[in-house]
Amino acid sequence: MSAEELQKTAQAMVARGKGILAIDESFPTIKKRFDSIDIESTEEARRNYRDLLITNPGGADYISGMILFDETIRQSTSDGTPFPEALIKQGIMPGIKVDTGAKDLAGHPGEKVTEGLDGLRDRLKEYKQLGARFAKWRAVITIGEGIPSMACIQANAHALARYAGLCQEAGIVPMVEPEVLMDADNTIDVCFDVTRQTLKTVFDTLFSMDVTIEHTILKTNMVISGKKCKVQAGVQEVANKTVRCLLETIPAALPGIVFLSGGQSAELATAHLNAMNKSYPDLPWPLSFSYGRALQEPCLKTWAGKAENVPAAQAALLHREKCNSLACLGEYTEAMEQAA
Repeated sequence: MSAEELQKTAQAMVARGKGILAIDESFPTIKKRFDSIDIESTEEARRNYRDLLITNPGGADYISGMILFDETIRQSTSDGTPFPEALIKQGIMPGIKVDTGAKDLAGHPGEKVTEGLDGLRDRLKEYKQLGARFAKWRAVITIGEGIPSMACIQANAHALARYAGLCQEAGIVPMVEPEVLMDADNTIDVCFDVTRQTLKTVFDTLFSMDVTIEHTILKTNMVISGKKCKVQAGVQEVANKTVRCLLETIPAALPGIVFLSGGQSAELATAHLNAMNKSYPDLPWPLSFSYGRALQEPCLKTWAGKAENVPAAQAALLHREKCNSLACLGEYTEAMEQAA
């Protein structure tokens, strides 16, 4: 893929009113999701579920790309069409998660570093042949007593930059995902400081390793209060502090930013995204979404592992996709939830 094609792919990922659906859950994560609806996580059950996500009629109106898991990119629809081909036929770009998970960082209790660089060059070549146009690598930054350390932030930034360089070499757009977790009792201001330091370090490292920013997409957390914090910041404060954090750290050359939901409810993730776009219409980059659970959860519960529920499950998914598409334009309202 030429530089021009990489740039076109990156821009298409954050096309106006469109976002990314993450369906790249690892085996342990998808098992947890299936446990919640009391079905066994077998290969066929996973294929059936992802089939309904991928073949959802009308999804291409709101979704520019889907992030697949290694198993999923090799599977096919019920009529035998390979999943990547089924996506491309709809005008949706296939993506692929390429990291192998966050592991304990030596000498730093409570902190993680993401692994998966070994053999990545060859894996990317294969994924490109299977149809992948972009990839994703997630780094995990934990807030706690005395953490995160700069060692953790720098180790993850270095891995993200090495991954991004390999992707661009292979003709695949890298989505870099440094996620500051929202699981602790920290205030929104602590989240702001940690997110700011993390993003600054990541972009300094990308520059130092000659990653082309114009061919890169950022996936990041919103600046929000920790789940266990007694005082939860309101929607507008989250919007204001998230945008301020981005303006202080992200180069204007970046094609776009997509947010992860990070454990927020489906409706709250949409409301936060909408407030940002409504309040700040003239940012240097589009703000969009790359949600997993915040798009899938209503769909998963409606499906419940039953074939007869597929149409209703797909309708639930399409509703969330449409709401978030409107949030990218600052045009979402809470009334849309009651109308569903």
